[in-house]
Formats: sequence, structure tokens, C-alpha cells
Amino acid sequence: MKKVFYLMDWGIFGLRSYYYILLLSHLLMENEYSPRLLVNIVWLLAAFMIPMLFWFPQLRTKKEWFILLELLLGGSYYFQSFMQADQLGSVDYLIPSLTIGYLLTRKSAWTMPALVLLPFASMLFGEVTWDLALGSSSDNLLFSFIGIWVNFIAKAYHEKNKLAKEIDEQNKLLTQYAAEIERMTLLEERSRMSKEMHDTLGHSFIALIMSLDAAIALLDKSPNLAKEKLIRIRGLTEQNLDEMRDIVHKMGEEVNISLVSHAERLINDFREYTGTAIQLTLKGTERTIPFDVRQSIIRVIQESFTNALKHGKATEIELSLHFSPSTLRVSIQNNGIPLDKIEYGFGLTTMKNRIEMLGGTFSISALAVTGAEVRCEIPLKGEKLYAEN
Repeated sequence: MKKVFYLMDWGIFGLRSYYYILLLSHLLMENEYSPRLLVNIVWLLAAFMIPMLFWFPQLRTKKEWFILLELLLGGSYYFQSFMQADQLGSVDYLIPSLTIGYLLTRKSAWTMPALVLLPFASMLFGEVTWDLALGSSSDNLLFSFIGIWVNFIAKAYHEKNKLAKEIDEQNKLLTQYAAEIERMTLLEERSRMSKEMHDTLGHSFIALIMSLDAAIALLDKSPNLAKEKLIRIRGLTEQNLDEMRDIVHKMGEEVNISLVSHAERLINDFREYTGTAIQLTLKGTERTIPFDVRQSIIRVIQESFTNALKHGKATEIELSLHFSPSTLRVSIQNNGIPLDKIEYGFGLTTMKNRIEMLGGTFSISALAVTGAEVRCEIPLKGEKLYAEN
């Protein structure tokens, strides 16, 4: 989208340059050297170059000053040329009017009446007719409106593409967020199922084995064939129990993933989906943390990543995990838009509640230059941390 603005800016700039170069060439070709010619040349050069000190495509953007100087220097030259009888009908101010309209802002809106009244003011000092002044005034107004329209179209394209980019970013965030939520929900469900299978099916198999042992003891006087079958049933039951334990163990492998490994996987997914540069810093030795606690910490980290990209427009994020014997300190910094005022909406409140339920502390603050920092401190010992585990 920037290319559209580049083309628009350079197009208007090129037309304005062509206008003044054309005036200078006509001035030099149609007039013999005289002090008045020298004054007009200097006047035109000043009208052409001085305003460019305040607006030049992609370099300087002080539009109000450019318009003021354009009107004072270029407009005054147009004024004095227009009211000279020998140049009536051969002087116009169309391209500068187009430029002024293109760069118009609310602070410089006063220039519109000035463009309209400029030809009529010439009637007071020269032989300018009402029809000529009205025609020139209408032309100036028309070209300034064309400039406003061109600027409006450029801004409309910019807003459209900006909105499309934001929608694309939100889609990437939602995709990554949904994938992580699905994974975490699956982990929680696997954890629940593995515990339930261990508590129910495991006990059932043990009871079955004990029953078979009792049956075998009671069948000492029965035929050997019946005894052999019971022994085979017992062996099969033991085999099934081992297989069930293997299934439970495999289901619990991902549940037992460490906090650092889970954070690294989250970072890799976030990089892939959003293109954000994320750095992970580890301090201390990782401690064993219960599954539910890890889930809460990971969700706080994920929400911080999402907020940094969605609200702060961050391009770089740094995650720091500091393990000490008694606490875990988590810090998430980003280089996004500086925070003016911190308001605890649903997302921040949820993160704060998650950490406080673990007996920890949660805070968010603005950095010195850009971005924000989320800080959490979670105790690695205590009743709250292990209450549900």
C-alpha cells in the first residue's frame, strides 16, 4: 500500500515541478534581460524551492507550512502576473491549487477561501474583468477539490489495506490461539482420562486376577484341562493389564512435558503463525511443576504474546523464565506501542486471577521507551500450588 502513496506523492510533486519549470522557461524565452526579469526569476525559484523545505515525498511532511509558503510565494506571483493586462488569460494557478488540495489538512482549511478570492482581489489593482476572475477562481477551486479527492482515494486504499492486514493478523492469532487451546484442552482431557482409567480399569483388572486366583485354588480336584484354561485366562488378563498400563503411560507422556519444553513449543508455533521475533531466556534450574500449574502459566504467557501483537503491534517479544529454589519469575517484554494507561479488561483480569490462585503476584507496566512488560512471580512451594494435584 505504501507504493500507492509513493506514486501519489511523487505524481503531485512532479506536476508541481513541471508547472514551475514551465513558467521559468516561458519567462526566459519571452522576455529580454531586465531587472524586472531577474526579480521574477528569483521570485519563481523561491516559490518553487522554499516550500519544498517543509514537504518533500517521503522525507518531510509539514504540510501546513508548505501550503502557507506556497500560497504566499506562488500565490503572490500568480496575483501580480494575473492582474497585468498583457498576460490576461495566459496565467493560471491550477497545479498549485491541486497540490494544496492534495495536502490540505484541517489546520490549513483557510487556504480554500484564499484560492477562491485571489483572482477577485486582482480586480482591485488591475484591469481584470469579473468574468475572468470568476472563471479563474472556479478553476482554482475545481483543481483543489480534485487534489482533495485524490488524497481521499489514497487514504481510502490505505485504510482498506490496513484493515485487511489487521484481519489477516487476527486470523493468524486466532489460528494459533485455537491450536494451542485445542492442544491444552486435549492434554487436560488426557490427564483426566488416564487418572480415571488407572483408578477404575486398573482396580477392575486386579480384582479379576484375584478372583481367578481363588478359582484356581478351588479347582484343585477338577480336571487338569479346566485348570489349564483358567491359568491361560489369568495370563491373558495380566497381559491386558500390562497393555492398558502402556496406553495410560503413553497418554501421560505429553501431560508430563516440562514448562520450558511447552514454552518453546508455544514460541515456535507463535513465530510460525505470526512471524513475530521471540527470544527465550532461561535462568536457574528448572523445577518440577504440577500439570495444572504449568497450564495456568502457559496460558498467561500465551495471552501476553497475543496482547503484545494485537494491541501493542509488537514485532519483538522476550520471554524470561527465572527458576529459584522457592519461586518462578516470569517476564514477558515487547517493543510495541507504549502504554498510556493500563486498564484491566477481561484478558488481564483473567491472567491476574490465574496467577493469584497459585499464590503468586501479577503486574504489568510500561517500559521506558516502547512496549510493556508483564511480570509474574509464582511460589514453587506452598499449599495453593499443590492443592489440586
